[in-house]
Amino acid sequence: MPSLLAPGHRRKRSAPATVTPGRPAGESGPSPHRAAFRPDIEGLRAVAVLAVLAFHAQIPGTAGGFVGVDVFFVISGYLITGLLVREAITTGRIRLGDFFSRRARRLLPSAAVVLAAVAVAGAWLTVPLLRTDLEHDVLAAALSVANWRFVSQQTDYLAAGHDQSPLLHFWSLAVEEQFYLVWAPLLAVIVLTAARAVRRGRAVRAVVALVTAGAAVASFALSLHWTRDSVSLAYLGTPSRVWQFAVGALLALLPWHLLRGPRPLRLVCGWAGAAAIVWCVVSYDASTPYPGYAALVPTLGAAAVILAAIPGRGERDAQGAYGVGRLLAGRAPRAVGRLSYTLYLWHWPVLVLAEARLGALGWPARTAWTLAAVLPALATMRWVEQPLRRSRTVSELPRRGLAVGVSAVILPVVLALVVGTTTLRLLGPATPVDVGSLPPGAATGPSLLSRADGSVLADGPVVPGPAQARGDFPPDAGCQVAPAVTSSPPCLFGTVDSPDRVVLLGDSHAGQWFSPLLALASRRGWALQELVKQGCPLPELTVGSHQLGRVYRECDTWRDDALDRLRTGPRPRLIVIASLNRYTADPELLTTAWEKTLKRLRATGAPVVYVEGTPVPGTDIPACVSGAPDETAACAFGRAEALPPDPLARRIAAGAVPGVRSVGVNAVLCPGEGPTCPAVRDRILLYRDDTHLTNVAAVVLAPRLERLLAESGALPVTAPGGPGEPAGPTR
Repeated sequence: MPSLLAPGHRRKRSAPATVTPGRPAGESGPSPHRAAFRPDIEGLRAVAVLAVLAFHAQIPGTAGGFVGVDVFFVISGYLITGLLVREAITTGRIRLGDFFSRRARRLLPSAAVVLAAVAVAGAWLTVPLLRTDLEHDVLAAALSVANWRFVSQQTDYLAAGHDQSPLLHFWSLAVEEQFYLVWAPLLAVIVLTAARAVRRGRAVRAVVALVTAGAAVASFALSLHWTRDSVSLAYLGTPSRVWQFAVGALLALLPWHLLRGPRPLRLVCGWAGAAAIVWCVVSYDASTPYPGYAALVPTLGAAAVILAAIPGRGERDAQGAYGVGRLLAGRAPRAVGRLSYTLYLWHWPVLVLAEARLGALGWPARTAWTLAAVLPALATMRWVEQPLRRSRTVSELPRRGLAVGVSAVILPVVLALVVGTTTLRLLGPATPVDVGSLPPGAATGPSLLSRADGSVLADGPVVPGPAQARGDFPPDAGCQVAPAVTSSPPCLFGTVDSPDRVVLLGDSHAGQWFSPLLALASRRGWALQELVKQGCPLPELTVGSHQLGRVYRECDTWRDDALDRLRTGPRPRLIVIASLNRYTADPELLTTAWEKTLKRLRATGAPVVYVEGTPVPGTDIPACVSGAPDETAACAFGRAEALPPDPLARRIAAGAVPGVRSVGVNAVLCPGEGPTCPAVRDRILLYRDDTHLTNVAAVVLAPRLERLLAESGALPVTAPGGPGEPAGPTR
């Protein structure tokens, strides 16, 4: 992670401030965490970046390497705050133009080179649909809001199933830039307020330290709250990371330089901090609630390493012969530390784009590609970062550095817009599909569409197109409630005042049948009620939520609420249930969980019909089709993995679940007995992601589903009323 003090660059010491008579110079002069270069911090950067690289390369034993980012945040908080406060104490003000000019020419050009390379490489290495996502990522990264883009994607359950972005690692750079866009002006305001104080140095440090401590406490409390309720916000959000910068800032603000700590204590402090970081790298993994309390260990570990080498009163060097700082200040760690920023920028795009071209890689291959990223990182440091940082022409006036930064933002933005708009033209419109213009679906037979005359469909593009498929959700007015919600709204559709009501109940795999059931209910003059929750199994299982990053307590609450509403409310005419059967790999546990739910449903006295699980491709089908629009057979996926045995359907067929019927449409979604299932049938693109049907496919399947429900005895064969247009929803 970058800091304003460039690796290897020594700054001249600031001139001492005016000394108040009768007081030691250290109390009112600049903080003696002086501008002298700290080689141990450069080596600490190496530890941080190597931890992140090992984690991304999936090297065994380094599953906690993500804590390297925390170390970077502490380093940046320490160096940048020290630089700004020294300037404030020495000159009485903070020159924001100079500050942002230095950051712009130090950081943005190297980032622009990587973003431009990814924008161009993405046009060659990725399929069109993923290319559009990538260009949006380039825009967000260039504008330093990448973390919020990824927060929105991680918290959106219905956006799951997309490949990882080559620019995902830019979230941490965005967090850092957002923090300093607020932090530097805030310090400047504090300095203006305290500038006329008699003891300016102590006044500035004291006020800034109080503000920093308050920000640290508030941010840490928010981090704990978000870690419990929304892991993506906690991990990627700027407010929940401020406390880590603040820990580094407090190292620069508190008067450690007035203390004379015994060398054995410094020695223990430094090595304990380093051991804490290493312990986190080898002990933490994806199951660790993070950041939360767990982030205290690497954060305080980094702080201990930095603190151990801060010189005390009268000391010029606090390293000691056996301190960890002496090891970190070695030639090899410093060399990696100097390269850490550009290496961090390059390694992840190289890994992700290599996998996009070659397929999934094992850890040895990922390690090799990570090492290969050293070459572009060295080139960027040698020919972009260092020349601009050392250029007298650029550094002479702040506006020149700012101009370099603005240019570095504009370049990738323009490239992303050019590549993105070209790709959108290639993909075609992303507007919703007019379902009224779809050909009729077949109620029987092996074909998906009804062709009474035996004709073959004319050649043409798939429907929906890949870009349309991404957003081809059921038109249920958002009634598939989000993970954090614990109770569904009424969500009544069709003839909402009818005493006859069909209930659609389950997770998002139940929600995909909304359109067929709405058509069925409307033709009969009935109401449709949707009780659907994203990622929540209908069988009584306690599971984790990827979006929330913890145990899915809201699912259990929602399920109980939905089942109680059915038990205590008017008796439905029909209850249609569906749920993904992959929340557990234990068939006995799943069977027991289903029995608990079905017992409560049977108690309502209403007919219950289970719709068997549809194929789960396990790969981004619209993205695949966008790359092979004329050869959609290339996007077929394995039958065995996509259609494992459905334990509930088997038990219902064997008569082991009285009062519950089962229907399924998999014979037409994955026909025959071959090893694969199609992604496209009769020009209908069947899946909107790696698991859910498109709404178009569901609409085309409506006649077949209605026939199956009627044959099961759950519906009258003929509708008592004439066809009618569906009424709007009420919520």
